[in-house]
Amino acid sequence: MKLQIIPRQDATPAFGPQTIRIQHIAYYPSGNTYEGNEITEKVVSKILSEIPRGIEVRLSLDPYGETDFLEIICDGEWLALGCSSNGGQENYYSYNPAFAGTEELCPLTSGGQSPIEKYLAINDIAAGTEAVAYFIRTGGLYPRIDWAKQLG
Repeated sequence: MKLQIIPRQDATPAFGPQTIRIQHIAYYPSGNTYEGNEITEKVVSKILSEIPRGIEVRLSLDPYGETDFLEIICDGEWLALGCSSNGGQENYYSYNPAFAGTEELCPLTSGGQSPIEKYLAINDIAAGTEAVAYFIRTGGLYPRIDWAKQLG
């Protein structure tokens, strides 16, 4: 996979701390979902608190959960974020420069099947949780972690 690395930035743009941009939540493998008005501050807090303990969830800006989403996979030590935007035309992944150039796999799998390389998963769970909160509130990529954009 060809990637364009987007290095982390030191500044975070201001955003509304109570804004909720996501419209659909799907937990895996349980299949529990939340839609529209069901997505409250209580649900958001629950998701953010579950990340450090381990979670597989997909947060979507699309009310049907099909496009413009952030996939979160965490086992408490590794965290992989995958973002599909512009109706699936652009894909971004959390990026770990410490493992650049290696094909070593982390213990996470996407969809329970596809192994994830260590260079596409991070160990800074706190920063990853902030990235999820930022997506929930703004629908955008958190600038304070490295990202890799898939090319072609």
